[in-house]
Amino acid sequence: MPTRTFHVIFNANAGTALATGITEAALAEMFASNGLTATIDADADRPMPERIEQALASDADTIVAAGGDGTITALCGPILGTGKSLAILPLGTVNALAKDLRIPLDTPAAVAALADGIEQQIDVGEVNGRFFLHKVVIGTIPGLAAGREYIRTMPGVSPKLGFMRYVFRRLQRTRRIAIAIDADDKGKPRVERVQAVAVASNSYDEGFGRILARERLDGGTLTLYVLKRLTFVDFFRLASGMLLGRWHQDQALDVQSVGAVTITSHKGLLKVMFDGEVETLTTPLHFTIHPKALTVLAPPPLPDTSAPADEAVRA
Repeated sequence: MPTRTFHVIFNANAGTALATGITEAALAEMFASNGLTATIDADADRPMPERIEQALASDADTIVAAGGDGTITALCGPILGTGKSLAILPLGTVNALAKDLRIPLDTPAAVAALADGIEQQIDVGEVNGRFFLHKVVIGTIPGLAAGREYIRTMPGVSPKLGFMRYVFRRLQRTRRIAIAIDADDKGKPRVERVQAVAVASNSYDEGFGRILARERLDGGTLTLYVLKRLTFVDFFRLASGMLLGRWHQDQALDVQSVGAVTITSHKGLLKVMFDGEVETLTTPLHFTIHPKALTVLAPPPLPDTSAPADEAVRA
């Protein structure tokens, strides 16, 4: 089997990278110690599109996103259709996709896991020509995420306590927004006043401690989460339900699996949380899913334990 080669785009400003002080030299040593051939690009002074273009022009089989979810999403679109695979070194704050793929969050372990990783095909969501890998959220949540980003690099406990006060103030003042939702282009949009809407690639699982986690990334569907209201009571009940693994049937939430959905607002621009990053998109928002469009390098999936015991024995 030919030796796999890697081109690493290192975002030293990602959350975990900042917290641990990991360096380009340290990353290079981790790859070398695992017998992996890698080029490390840590040039933060160059625009990201230019760095990605260089990576795609290289001879590397696999492009490594060494950063957070924003870095990963930035690489997704350019990689599609190139024949190269995407790998992840989770150096961000949330690392949502890395967790779904069961990639170790410890950096040395994540580098070591690349040696035994296998190529897998996962779905890619699209909204207005932009690709996403976990979810796009409209409404209250992007404002809270913006506050999180503001305090992310600030040391000490005080900024964190300030963020909690900010969350409670936002919940007190939050207002619902009016949108029209047309699922699967049926031509009969329903008008809703909602607190927030999330469109996710595939669906989030229920289960104790599985907070916004996805077991399956290749189901070929979008999942629409409509949060109809968010009072203090709703907030704590929904948070508790997520922790305990029973939240899909929450009275404040509607959940629907769709192949495509269009969301329209009277506002020409909407602030959204796009794979963890706060951005502004032009409405209407047209969502679709591209089944198994992206090749990722990740640890092998867990064995399927759903088969009856006698079938497992025969196998």
